[in-house]
Amino acid sequence: MQGLMQQTPLTMVHLFERAEKYHSEKTIATATATGIERTTYGEWAARTRQLGGVLDKLGISKNGRVATFAWNTARHLELYFAPPCTGRVTHTLNIRLFPEQLTYIVNHAEDEVIFIDRSLFALIAPLLPTFTTVKHLVIMDDGKGDVPKSVDGFQMHDYEELLKGTPGVEFNITDENLASSMCYTSGTTGNPKGVLYSHRSTYLHTFGAMTVDSLGARESDTILPVVPMFHANAWGLAHAAVACGANLVMPGPDLSGKAIANLIVDEKVTVAAGVPTIWMAVLPELKDRDTSSLRAIPCGGSAVPKALSEGYRLQTGLPILQAWGMTETSPIAAVCTLSAADQKLPMDQQAELRTTVGQIAFGVDARVVEPGTTTPVPWDGETSGELQCSGNWIASTYYNDARAGESFTQDGWLRTGDVATVDSHGRIRLVDRTKDLIKSGGEWISSVEIENELMSHPKIKEAAVIGVPHIKWSERPLACVVVVEGETLTKQEVFDHIKPSLAKWQIPDDVVFIPEVPKTSVGKFSKKTLREQFADYVLPEA
Repeated sequence: MQGLMQQTPLTMVHLFERAEKYHSEKTIATATATGIERTTYGEWAARTRQLGGVLDKLGISKNGRVATFAWNTARHLELYFAPPCTGRVTHTLNIRLFPEQLTYIVNHAEDEVIFIDRSLFALIAPLLPTFTTVKHLVIMDDGKGDVPKSVDGFQMHDYEELLKGTPGVEFNITDENLASSMCYTSGTTGNPKGVLYSHRSTYLHTFGAMTVDSLGARESDTILPVVPMFHANAWGLAHAAVACGANLVMPGPDLSGKAIANLIVDEKVTVAAGVPTIWMAVLPELKDRDTSSLRAIPCGGSAVPKALSEGYRLQTGLPILQAWGMTETSPIAAVCTLSAADQKLPMDQQAELRTTVGQIAFGVDARVVEPGTTTPVPWDGETSGELQCSGNWIASTYYNDARAGESFTQDGWLRTGDVATVDSHGRIRLVDRTKDLIKSGGEWISSVEIENELMSHPKIKEAAVIGVPHIKWSERPLACVVVVEGETLTKQEVFDHIKPSLAKWQIPDDVVFIPEVPKTSVGKFSKKTLREQFADYVLPEA
């Protein structure tokens, strides 16, 4: 016997219309070069409908890809909704990718138009002749930067001028499986891979971001997505804020520790989300300031050092809320919220639990298996294996990419590339990325574990550990350390700090001091760059 319930398409139109109908007076604040710009959801909704009309006026095809090259702003939020709500696809371009990667993804996605913040035009201008399908360039004036009046081969437009003369359109999407948006992976190995989200997956992921054991987005929140809107859908916070009617604070181009701290304090932010490198810079700027509005500090992109999480707990009363996911998982797949029983444990035990990514999120399934098999490893917190995921907001393949078979199992699960353990409560601990594990004398060494110990030293600002060649052991760990400005540190002090916490064979063979750890396009430590830099490094003899 089947149920007798209505079926309505799960589309982004519903998210949009809730903000328009029920939360028209809630606010969106955008930090710009000239100050804070404020608008309401009512004004934003009217402009978003006008933008839908603009896409019609420009002749963007029925399922055309609409690219953005922009900071986190209210205008970018208009572009998050107008294309998918008119049957098109929003394609966020990562402003920090290498030039050849940007050329690849614009042409691979077959973008028809690019909406560009004026301050970013100089960055993309040299690449314009390499784009084969783009016909229109729309400039969004964010307060700084020079833009020519014309560019050969393209029709140039001003965003505000286009909106002025365009009436709003009705949104009506009836197929929940239509593509809504696309993001490309950061392309650390080979060309970036395209992930194509649907209305249905975005709708369900928004539910996931609103559950209390996830990010718990709610109407009473003021949400600051420091994580870029071009990075994995801003972790779903832009969609969730619209759906529940939370106030939004968009950071614009200034992501310095001081600027983000000022926004948190001045705008009374309740939820602020970003990668660990952001929060390392923000923490000292919050000293002796009123952060009482905060209720959660989600952090993801790479493992959160215990020292960083505890630093926030001691200074703000809130530890870091570690979350885990990927472009392919929309991205929320796990959030480390402590259970009622966990919260009764001593603080040091709670701190240790927060170094895990917690249980897999409601709506997602996960398994940790022996490499090359579907055999689960024991839930003993010790045995490691490959982490795999499935679910309604998990990618099933890559967009038009022959490499997809490498990343998905025969039974359809996503191979995340993460090595993990699972404890008896189902808590997942990420041991390392597969490509970052160090194979030494037949044993695997976790670079993440060593980095956590290194960054617990008060004089160490950042640390990354890589494997370098070794004649006898194949590979040995090399610690690349950034010292806090104004401090001094010796190699011996580093070794003395980590020796009590690591097995002898896990201790790095050497320590090098570097000015900063190189970052990827999304703010993660770029160990690929470090491996290239130290490829010929000769380790000292024992």
